[in-house]
Amino acid sequence: MRVHIGTDHAAFELKEYLVEHLKADGYDVVDHGAASYDAEDDYPDYIIPTAEAVAADSGSLGIVLGGSGNGEQIAANKVKGIRAVLADNAELAELGRQHNNARCLAMGGRFVAPELALEIARAFLTTPWSDEERHARRVAKIERYEQTGSLAG
Repeated sequence: MRVHIGTDHAAFELKEYLVEHLKADGYDVVDHGAASYDAEDDYPDYIIPTAEAVAADSGSLGIVLGGSGNGEQIAANKVKGIRAVLADNAELAELGRQHNNARCLAMGGRFVAPELALEIARAFLTTPWSDEERHARRVAKIERYEQTGSLAG
């Protein structure tokens, strides 16, 4: 599976840690930056291209990182076709995949230690979308709104 990952300065070290370990797990990791630590960089410059790559790459998933993960989740969710979830534990990451068919995981490097972030990422990457009728119906409503600006079907 291909995994797109991106961050600004606030989680640069965490991104490097995750890239190393996910590659060792056998994932095809595409690093969208930052390529080096720059305390003045801006997360949308990395997060939006990461989410766009996920949206364009069927079957891939993404991980977006920042200080809290909040802005990164918001930025990723602005990309058409992306549902990003913020998780600080493995159960939330699993539920984001199972119930919401989320394609991006957001985490905050200032709030999640590297070992826990790896556990969360692995949970997200290995959990399938349940495709249960109630979840599929809800996701379809979100997609319809994204496409048409209306919940009416």
